[in-house]
Amino acid sequence: MSSVNMNSLMAARNAILNRNNALQDIANKTSNLSGPGQVKETGTVSKPGGFAAQLTDAIQDVNRLQADAKQATTAYQMGETNDVAAVMLAKHKASLGFESTLQVRNKLLSAYKDIMNMSV
Repeated sequence: MSSVNMNSLMAARNAILNRNNALQDIANKTSNLSGPGQVKETGTVSKPGGFAAQLTDAIQDVNRLQADAKQATTAYQMGETNDVAAVMLAKHKASLGFESTLQVRNKLLSAYKDIMNMSV
């Protein structure tokens, strides 16, 4: 490789490392500002408990989205509201939540199968 390419690669590497350090600093400051159960800047509630707690929260969120979509659909069918856009948006959010949960489940099952098939 020529020295120009090597210098540009080193400059790009240093820029990436600097950006990574800056993002880690921001993440550390954000996590220090919000303790357990407090709302972070992203709008999510942080709870101790790790992966299982986060997975349970995500499933509960999807369940809530599906209940909201069902309630909006029922309200539209009963004539309580005539906002079709809100009903369709609620149904689309519930559908996306379900599809993403399904994809996560499939990836977890695939990872589990891969781990079980590893030779020790």
